[in-house]
This record gives sequence, C-alpha cells and structure tokens, in this order.
Amino acid sequence: MTPERTSERRAAAGPEAGERRKRDRPWLMRTYAGHSTAEASNELYRRNLAKGQTGLSVAFDLPTQTGYDPDHVLARGEVGRVGVPVSHLGDMRRLFQDIPLERMNTSMTINATAMWLLALYQVVAEEQGLDAEAVAGLQGTTQNDIVKEYLSRGTHVFPPGPSLRLTTDMITYTVNHMPKWNPINICSYHLQEAGATPVQEIAYAISTAIAVLDAVFASGQVPEERRGEVVARISFFVNAGVRFVEEMCKMRAFGRIWDTVTRERYGIQDPKQRRFRYGVQVNSLGLTEAQPENNVQRIVLEMLAVTLSKDARARAVQLPAWNEALGLPRPWDQQWSLRIQQVLAHESDLLEYDDIFAGSTVIEEKVAGLVDAATAEIAHIEELGGVMAAVESGYLKAELVASHAERRARIESGEERIVGVNVYESTEPNPLTANLDAAIMTVDPANEARVVAALHDWRLARDEGRAEAALSALRAAAAGTENMMEATLECARAGVTTGEWSWALRDVFGEFRAPTGVSSAPVAVAAEPGSELHEVRRRVAETAEELGGGRLRLLVGKPGLDGHSNGAEQIAVRARDAGFEVVYQGIRLTPEQIVAAAVAEDVHCVGLSILSGSHAALVPDVLERLRAAGADDVPVVVGGIIPAADAKELRSAGVAAVFTPKDFGITGIIGRIVDEIRLANKLEV
Repeated sequence: MTPERTSERRAAAGPEAGERRKRDRPWLMRTYAGHSTAEASNELYRRNLAKGQTGLSVAFDLPTQTGYDPDHVLARGEVGRVGVPVSHLGDMRRLFQDIPLERMNTSMTINATAMWLLALYQVVAEEQGLDAEAVAGLQGTTQNDIVKEYLSRGTHVFPPGPSLRLTTDMITYTVNHMPKWNPINICSYHLQEAGATPVQEIAYAISTAIAVLDAVFASGQVPEERRGEVVARISFFVNAGVRFVEEMCKMRAFGRIWDTVTRERYGIQDPKQRRFRYGVQVNSLGLTEAQPENNVQRIVLEMLAVTLSKDARARAVQLPAWNEALGLPRPWDQQWSLRIQQVLAHESDLLEYDDIFAGSTVIEEKVAGLVDAATAEIAHIEELGGVMAAVESGYLKAELVASHAERRARIESGEERIVGVNVYESTEPNPLTANLDAAIMTVDPANEARVVAALHDWRLARDEGRAEAALSALRAAAAGTENMMEATLECARAGVTTGEWSWALRDVFGEFRAPTGVSSAPVAVAAEPGSELHEVRRRVAETAEELGGGRLRLLVGKPGLDGHSNGAEQIAVRARDAGFEVVYQGIRLTPEQIVAAAVAEDVHCVGLSILSGSHAALVPDVLERLRAAGADDVPVVVGGIIPAADAKELRSAGVAAVFTPKDFGITGIIGRIVDEIRLANKLEV
C-alpha cells in the first residue's frame, strides 16, 4: 500500500494516538469537606488543592448552618461533626489561611445563614488585601436555597417570606458588587435524597427558581435592563443517581425547560444568560452499608450521567466517598473520589468530542417525556400559588414522603434491586472494612469543648459596643425595607457571632417549623393477608390488647440539629400503617422536649433518629431523662449512621435496639419495635 493510501485511510478513521483532538476544559473538581475546627479544615483544603482539586466545597457543621453558636443547648454533640464550625470572623480567617481567595472558586453549602457566611468570606478577602475591584472578581457559590431545606434537609431557620427576602437581598447585592459570584444554586440534590422522582426534582427546582426571580424583580433593586445579569448568576445543584441514562436525560430536560422559562417568562434574549449552569454531587441515598465496595462503581456510573453529554455537562462535580454510609470519610477516601474524576477527565478521550448523544431518538424521546411531565407539575404548583404556598400547605412535603415510601416499598419487595442489599448478598470478607473503627474518620469528642472555649475568648476580646451597635442596625434593617447585606457586613467586621446574627433576625422574623408530610402520606405497602405488614399489624393489635386496650403509641424523635428526616418519616409512616399511634413533631428537638412528649403521650416506645454523629452525646441524655421521669421501662430504639463500636456502647447504656442503613426492611424494623415493647412489658415474644 502506498504512503498516500495509508495516509488517506488514517484520515478517514480519525485521529490516532499522537494526533488527538483539542480537548475541552474539564469541569471544576471538588470534594465536599470540613470537620472539627477551622484549622483542621484549612489543612485538609490545602492538601486537597495540592492533589489537583480545582475548587473548594466547604461543609459547615449543623450549628453554623442553622444559626446557633457552639455553646447553645441544641448544638450539643453537633459541633464540628458534619462540617467545620464557623462562629465568627476569626474562624473564617483561619479556614482560608494561606489560600488566596482571588484565585479560588469556592462553593459554600449554606442556606439559612448564607448571607452571613458570604459576608465573612468577603471581609476575609478584604483582609487578604483585595480592593473593591478584586472583591468584585471573587468566584464561587453560596447554596442559599431555603425551599429544599423546608422539604428535605431541615436547616431552615426563618419563615418562607423573610427567607425569600434574605435571598433577594443577597442576590441583588452580589449582582451589583460581586458580579462573578453565584449567590444561589437552586438545590434539587436533597430532593432526590428525600425520594423525588426526576419529574419532581425538575419541577420543584424550577418552581423555586421562578419564586426567587419573581421576588428579585419585584423588589425594585434591579433595573429592568439588568435582568439578564441576574438570570445569568442563577445556578443549580443537582443529584445524579445510578440510572445514568435517565439522569443524563434529566439534565437535558432541565436545560430545555430553563431556557424556555427564562426566555418566555422573563424576556431574556441572550442565550448565554439563559444557559442552565449546574454543579453536581452524585447520589448518597444509594450508597450502601452492606458491601460498601460496590459504592465505587455506583459513584462512577452516577458521574457519567453528568459528564458524558457535552450539551448537558456539569460545570462542577463533587463525589461522595465509598464509605459515607459508614461514617465520616478519611482524607484518603476523599482522594480516591477525586482520582475518579481525574482519570475520566485526563486519561479518557471524553473531552475531545462534541455531544455523543446528539441525534439519538431514544434520548430525545426520554427528554421530551420528562419536559412534558415536569412542565405540567410546574403549572400545577403555579395553580397552588407558587412554590412557597405549596411548601406552607404541606403539598410538596407530602408528595416527597409518598415518593420515598414507594421507593422503599419497591426495594423491600425486590422490585428494585440493590446489589449486596436485597440481591447477591453473599460476599467475601472485605479488607476495606476489616477494621471498621479504622475505616472512617472520627471527631475527637473533646473538640467541642475547645471550640466553645475559643468562642468565649473571642467574645471577651472584641469591642462589645461595636458588636451591639451592629446588631441593632441589623434588626432595624430587617424591620424596615433596606437591603440587609451592608448591615450584615458590619456585623462581620464588628466580631458578631453566627448565633448572634441569627437571633437578631429571629427577633424580627420569628422561626418556622416546616410540615412533616407524615399524616397525609398515602399507604405505600398494602397489608394484604399473608403479607409481612399484615402479620405486624396483627401483632400490634394483639400487644395493645394485652396491655389494656387502646393503641400502641410510638414517639419518633429527632434530637439535636440533624435535619435529615427521611428515615424518621418513613418509620413514622410505616408504623402508622401497622396500627401504631405515632407521635412525630419533626426535627430539631432537645432531649428534654422529647422526654416531656414521651411522658405526656404515655408512649410505649421512643425511637430516635440521628445521622449527624451526635448520638453518643444525645442518646444517653434521653435515657437519663427518661429514668429521672420514672419512664425507664419505656424501650428506646435508635436509627442512623452509627459505627459498630458506638452501637455496642449505646446498647450497654440501655438502648434496646440499634438500626443502621443495612436494616433496609422498614416493616421488619416495626416488627422489631413490637418485640422490644413486649420484652419491656414482660410479654411473650
């Protein structure tokens, strides 16, 4: 064959190794990180950046997210557990020590207190020497989506109206002073974690974005000619599950609907301003405690959903670690997840091609179906008065609880297969978890006392007069109509603490307890004769009769600040369907409140749900208070992400049973609760 013919054949076949196409720039690569203290988290960030991470994603602890200082009663056991505690400007300084913010793209997962954390971030940037022009160039994202907090994550503080005003003030401030900052990412991630279908995830997120944009434009703080700038700064944060074809189609549908809404509802003509910009963390709901090594391939498949399609590719990706169903990942586990991204971006040829799904009739049909169904649900939410009205009425929460119950029922029946959980359960010994205590990172229990002591030192050293004046100005701004961001910045500079900022606004706005969705959730599992639920219902009725008639009463309680209520809600719904009278007051309760309710309602069992790691402090407190109230004969069961060593200690302290994610059969759990009630009352089991 002649050299000319060989050259022609190679050209027809496309570029070979050494003749590679020009590659697209990779997405931002992040790991969601933060723990213990600002100093420890800063060290972790600098190590991750040295490993090739291209952006930061800050995890804040629950007191910071919910507006409490570390010395508040509700913060007990929660300080530094699921993120870094940031109580004041000094903490933020240490968090970003030796990290040049002008060269960083920082994502902060913060919602109710988003304005406060952005103010601290800006002041630290100023202290690093950035002038107004450089501050205007800061890049990053504050999550700032309060709607999904009401529905799924539970870190809300204020009622919907004031929360929307805080969001509006922050968006308008950043458009004018920090135009490269994303002041909100509408977060559907936790909606999927709470059971949302792809249609619900799209519809609820777009409806939230509509409510936010309507409020911003109605505020009068943005001239009509600058509306496109506002729309261009709206970003989204989504979830990608293991059904990666469906998830990829979901992202294409998201983009198509967003383009239509911004063009038709708001008149945005520039296609770049209408672009659907999103970051993603792949699904944590599907990570399993059983055979956790399978989580690695789940994470890879989920990442493909948001990277394979160029026309629907994420702008930023962060991956969970394989062991997150067991506890807090170690730095090595987070490195493994970062390397997954790097291998795909730098070793594969993915970034060398245009959209590989263009022209696919299968993809187009699926996308069109999602667009139609989600558009119809968006219209229904509009008919209900918009997303805020749908939150306050309980409609959205009830729909999510029902969807989650249906999914759990499919898993329990085997219709939805989870490898290692309800199918292919046999396994070889796992060297990754041979030493479970070493397979996760633990936070030193003494850390909380050190953080609290440092907080007290901070208060003593600040100019108290300036702090009080700043808080007074914040209250005045909240009670009036002026933008609250400037008053918040002065609070940051004056040494005000996270809890003080939040309580100043609580004084004006009040607090909000979101609907639980439990009472209105439909039955997900039928109690047909011969079924497991039918047998449990029989035993519930039989036990109630043996104890003197009436109904068995179960209190489901969430002590502390953990707002992940999905598991508690599913237990409450299934217990209701099994014939229990269920007492469930929602999230964010003190042990004292839980015990008071247990005594007042004369319950037969107390079930506690904790996923934040605070079980070691809060569960013994509940047990001690029950004993002091003379109710030590009431069995206490606990569910959550609880390491084996901790579970053993809880049982030694008097807990009747401990349930973790491996106990996926909810009806079976209810049956176990009946057993514990019978044992506590000396009835035959």
